[in-house]
Amino acid sequence: MTFMNTLTTSGVQISVKTNFRQDLSEVLESRYFFNYRVEIQNTNTYSVQLQSRDWYIFDSLNEARFVSGPGVVGEQPTLKPGETFVYSSGCDLQAEIGMMKGFYTFINLTDGELFEVIVPTFKLEYPPKLN
Repeated sequence: MTFMNTLTTSGVQISVKTNFRQDLSEVLESRYFFNYRVEIQNTNTYSVQLQSRDWYIFDSLNEARFVSGPGVVGEQPTLKPGETFVYSSGCDLQAEIGMMKGFYTFINLTDGELFEVIVPTFKLEYPPKLN
């Protein structure tokens, strides 16, 4: 099952789709793996570059995790006006239900100002749990 969330902050649109990965999960051992696909579109009239990411990962059976670091999937993409960057990554949980949220830090390449772009909250749900 795929979910889609979209949010625009400071002229940068973030869309997220999630997918449960049965092939990478061990349900009987309480290990659930999810992929998420992020589409980043620059709707500004100036170029921007993604600098870093900050994630809050909620697993309903464990303490929340925080992940911070430079770029995404080893890249710090530059987006000209109207350009889009897409990447996929993944997250493991020990519970059937969780969620992720966070923000990216971008730099405006015209004036050098840093700004934060919110990633919409997205659910990570084991599909049989929803029935």
